[in-house]
Amino acid sequence: MADAALFEFLHTEMVAELWAHDPDPSPGGQKMSLSVLEGMGFRVGQALGERLPRETLAFREELDILKFLCKDLWVAVFQKQMDSLRTNHQGTYVLQDNSFPLLVRMASGQQYLEEAPKFLAFTCGLLRGALSTLGIKSLVTASVAALPACKFQVVIQKS
Repeated sequence: MADAALFEFLHTEMVAELWAHDPDPSPGGQKMSLSVLEGMGFRVGQALGERLPRETLAFREELDILKFLCKDLWVAVFQKQMDSLRTNHQGTYVLQDNSFPLLVRMASGQQYLEEAPKFLAFTCGLLRGALSTLGIKSLVTASVAALPACKFQVVIQKS
C-alpha cells in the first residue's frame, strides 16, 4: 500500500506543479499542461510495456491486449482491476473504472468535477504508451460523469 500512496502523491504533485507554473489560464494554456502530462504518461506506459514478459507480447487480437491492460497492467499500477471493458468490435473500446484511485480523494463533492481532466491526462498517456509498445497506435481520451468513476475511450488507429 505504501507504493500506491507514493504514486498518488507523486501524481498529485506533478499536476499541481504544472498548473502552478502555467501563467496562461486560457484553454490553450491548459491544453499545453494536459499535453505535457499525457506525454509523461506515454513514456511511463512505454517503459512498463518494455518490461512485460515476452510471452505477454504474443497477443493475437486487439481485444486480448485490452483485456491485459484492464487486468494485469491496471493491477500493476493501481492495485486493482478495471471494472469493465466494452467494445463495438470496430476498433473502439471503453474501459471503465468505478473507483479510479487518482479521483477517490476528490469524490467528496461535485465541485471537483471540472478538475478531473487534470488527473486523467497522465493515465491516458500511460495507456497509449503501453499500447504503442504492444504495436497498437491509438487515441485515448477520458471522461468523468460522476466522481470517482471514469471512462477511458481507446480508439485504435489503423495504419
